[in-house]
Amino acid sequence: MNVQDIMTTRIECVDAESSVYDAVEKMVDKRIKSLVVKFPGKKINYGVITARDIVFKVFSKGMNPNDVKNSEIASKPVVCIDQGTDLIEAAKTMTNSNIARVFVCDGDNIIGVVALIDLMSAALIMRARGEDVP
Repeated sequence: MNVQDIMTTRIECVDAESSVYDAVEKMVDKRIKSLVVKFPGKKINYGVITARDIVFKVFSKGMNPNDVKNSEIASKPVVCIDQGTDLIEAAKTMTNSNIARVFVCDGDNIIGVVALIDLMSAALIMRARGEDVP
């Protein structure tokens, strides 16, 4: 099984120069845990903001999310893998980079994301099919 079989293709984005409050609003409204941050300039110029980033880097420090730009807390660059990458390699990439999600890229474009829960779901699917679970 490859990452293209399990990736989430609905990617939500936020502008680097907008406020963290905008990110919070979008994440809560869409019930998602991360957003791609688009930086101006080159085509491949993405970062990522997670719920953890917002809580740890903004809320826990008593900062007002209206006064903090997404660019100030985004992790950059995002870690990308090819859509044909198998699940074990995706898990290794996540482990080696100490991250909870990898982005699936086709050239300069992000076409999906694979998170820890996606890998666990894939294991359940493989087991239900009678396949060996790595």
